[in-house]
Parts: sequence; C-alpha cells; structure tokens
Amino acid sequence: MKQIYVLIFLCTSTWLGSQVSFTKADTLRGSITPEREWWDLTYYHLDIEVDPMDSSIVGSNEIRYKTLKPHDIMQIDLQEPLIIDKITDCKGRKLKWEKMGSAHFVQLRSQPKIGEEDFIIVYYSGHPHVAVRAPWDGGISWAYDNNNKPFVASSCQGIGASIWWPCKDHMYDEVDSMLVSVTVPETLMNVGNGQLRNTKVSNGKKTTEWFVQNPINNYGVNINIGDYVHFDEIYKGEKGDLKCDYYVLRDNLHKAKEQFKQVPMMLDAFEYWFGPYPFYEDGFKLVEAPYLGMEHQSSITYGNQYTNGYRGMDLSATGWGLRFDFIIIHEAGHEWFANNITYKDIADMWIHESFTAYSESLYLEYHYNKAAASDYILGTRSRINNDIPIIGQYGVNSRGSGDMYYKGSNLLHTIRHVIDDDDLWRDILRGLNDTFYHKTVTTEDIEKYIISKSNIDLSAVFDQYLRTAEIPILEYRVQRDGISYRWSNCLNAFNMPVDINLNGESIRIFPNSYWKSTTTDQPIELVEVDRNYYVATMKVF
Repeated sequence: MKQIYVLIFLCTSTWLGSQVSFTKADTLRGSITPEREWWDLTYYHLDIEVDPMDSSIVGSNEIRYKTLKPHDIMQIDLQEPLIIDKITDCKGRKLKWEKMGSAHFVQLRSQPKIGEEDFIIVYYSGHPHVAVRAPWDGGISWAYDNNNKPFVASSCQGIGASIWWPCKDHMYDEVDSMLVSVTVPETLMNVGNGQLRNTKVSNGKKTTEWFVQNPINNYGVNINIGDYVHFDEIYKGEKGDLKCDYYVLRDNLHKAKEQFKQVPMMLDAFEYWFGPYPFYEDGFKLVEAPYLGMEHQSSITYGNQYTNGYRGMDLSATGWGLRFDFIIIHEAGHEWFANNITYKDIADMWIHESFTAYSESLYLEYHYNKAAASDYILGTRSRINNDIPIIGQYGVNSRGSGDMYYKGSNLLHTIRHVIDDDDLWRDILRGLNDTFYHKTVTTEDIEKYIISKSNIDLSAVFDQYLRTAEIPILEYRVQRDGISYRWSNCLNAFNMPVDINLNGESIRIFPNSYWKSTTTDQPIELVEVDRNYYVATMKVF
C-alpha cells in the first residue's frame, strides 16, 4: 500500500505541475539570462517626476555596472504601458535596443573589458500600471486623502520593479547603493528609502533626494507621495543610535504617535532574536500608504488604519493576534528576512514569508511568554491549505503556495522543537542574519546552514514540508506492553523525531516509514503528540 500511495502521489504531483505553462516572457523575467549575467549592478540614480493629476511618470535611470565577462548586449526591463524614449552611454551617445515584451536588449557600442566600470542612462515615460488591489497585484496606487490631496504609492513584489521604473529586474543582483530623486507638486512630498539628502523647491515643484547606502532589492525601492507630516525618535539598539522616522497624513498625526509606540517594542524583540537591525546607516521609517502595507527596505509602508491585528482581525483566533499591529510587526520583520536575507529566485519566497510570519510569534514570546507564542502560531494552522508545494518553479518568476506564510512558520516552529535547545535556536536565527548579511540566497543555503548549526540532518524534513503538499501522519498502535509507530503520507526518507506524551510522560521517538516499537511498564491509556509539531496522528487498530 505504501508503494501504491507513493506512486499515486508522484503521478498527481507530475499532473499538477503539467497544468502550469510558462511563456518566453516568464523566462526572460524570471531567469538569469546571458544578457544579465555578464554584468554586476553597482549603482542606480533614479530621477523622475510624478504627476498625480494625470497619473504619469517621466524621467531616467542611470545604471552603473561592472563587467564580469565579455558581452555587448544588456537586458533592461520595463513593463508596458511605460515606454523607453532613449538610451545613452557614458559619453552621451544614443544606443539601440530591441524590445521583446518587457525585456529590452541594449546594444552597446563596444564590448567592455572584464573589471571595467561603466554606465548607461535609460530615459522613459508614460502612465504606469495601476495597482487595483495593492500590494498583491502591484503597480502605482493613485488615491486622495480626506482633504482631497493626492496620495500616491508604489508596490511591486512579484510583478517586479520594472512595472514603474527601468532596471535589471531580477532578485539575484542587488544594487550596492542608490539615489532616488523624485519631483512632485510643491504642496506634496515624496518619502523614499534611505536617508533624505536634499530637498529643493522651484517653480511650484518639490524635489526630494533619498540616498540608500546599503544593497537593496528592486521591489524594496518605493515612492510615497502625499501631504505628510513628520515625527521621529532615536532607538538605542545593538549597533548604537538608530534614527526612526515616521511620515503620516496630516489628520493622522495623533493616532500615529500612539500606535507607532510599537516600533521600539518590535526592534527590542527582533534585535534579540535576529541580531542588529540590518540598515542602521539608512535608518528605519514607517510611511503611511493608501494600501495595507509592504516591506520596502528602510521605508516600511503602513495602512492598517492604526488598529491592532490585521485590519482589526486576529489571524490566529486566539486573542494574541490583537496584542500587536500586524503591519508594523510583520512588515518590519521583513527587514531581516527579505531585505537583509533576500531570495535569488521568487520560487524561494518562503525564505521571506515563512521566517517573517514566524517572527510574529517571536514578538509575542519576547514581550509575553513562550506559551503565548505557541498558542498564536498553532492558531494560524486553520489558515493552511496544503494545496501545492511551498517552493515554486525556478527560472520563470513563479512563487509557490500561499502556505509559505503559516505552514512555513509552523515548519520553523516544528524544527525549533526538534532541535530542543532554545539558546541554539536563537543563535541559528541570529547566525543566519550575520552569515547572509546583505546577501541573496537559495533555499539550499538556508537548509545547509540550519542543518550544520543544529547538527541534525533535517534534509528530509525540509523536503517534506517545502517540496510536497502532504502533512506527515504519525500512525500508532497501542499494544499490551507499549506502542508501535511509523510515519505515513510522506516521503520514504522522512524520519523526523517527535515528542509524544505516554500516560503523562513525555518521551522522544524516532519514527521512519517502517513500524518501530517502544515498550512501557504499564498499559497505555494516553497517547498525545506534542502540539508544537505540525503533524497529523492516526490510531491504527
């Protein structure tokens, strides 16, 4: 029966995979093409004017790079309906390009030498894609505040930064630093990533210049335009003084000053669990936006209506989810897992979302207790669908199941209990952020690190929870002198240890796919699996 089940599972998985078809455009968007891999991105200067009255953008992006291997064609991405008006090289000479969907293949005038640094400038204009359901569909949100003043913001995870500006739109290569200059009507202000370097007012227009010192992924770059008021504070953190800035709509200043008291609490918890905030040089910002929120690096957008929970709702249905503002805690958690440690391919998006969903429970553990954290994370299990694997398909800009949030967080919670050493677990979380500081990674990088530091072979555990949609079942038989058990509904290699309660006594067993036994001195009256393990159980007669 085991062999038949595995065959059915493999055939079903193959059938499900065959239903997904990908286009040439998906490959150009999601793979490291030859026209991308030969050059290393070093610097952007995005210089644009945004007109809220006609929902348009016009401007340029200076793209600096270092040559890694000989080539003379460069892929630059920009999505319709925006258009490239012209491209020039470092000498101001016009360059030719060929367009294939959103990919533009720029022909350089000569083949640069290995190690040589150079730049091109891409000029573009048009009316960018409107985000109908931000931040999930991505694009630009064009809205108005309660005083009928424009309220504009970008969001583009998944769909890509090229939805609103021309760039090397692949996550594997982060720009080392970046200057963003945005011109808007004088009565408004743009808030971006990093530190505000300069503000200029001329001819009824205002230009702000925001400089990012640290590496940043494309979707982490954002614009936020509105009638903002500002307040700030200094957080005394592990690396010294961290400047925290808050930009909110004028009418919401009083509410923001109260709700944003959770920011230092968040920093206390996450610096404890994950290590120092990764972008001290760029500061930390919360910026009000006309949508729910997003993890833009050093410029977290906020739209949770100044309420605790997720739009006032407890996602865990335990009461603990109303002890914190979901957007402040979750989106800021992404500064460590998304902006510091960044996936190379969106198929590995779980690295961002699983760890950050897990951070919600760690916040509760830090400020309340371990039981509260467990209650919360177990409460989110009702939101898991177990539909398709958490990891998507590589090279085609394909993310996996939405279970990457709460199935992923329960996987991490389970692994913590397999390791059974809270100090070591904290060291692992902090070590991840130190080892992969400002780096792009793969799932294999994360797996190998945790396996190495825990000294436990968790490879089959990762395979089961990330690469299949099946939840392991601990089958057991109660016998006269003990209990027999095995794992089913799982990969043959799955061998995760698990803690169980036998007659009130906690013991650890080491099941695999074959029946094993444990003897006891007294008849078995109670068999319970530790609730912290995300598994199912089945009594077999």
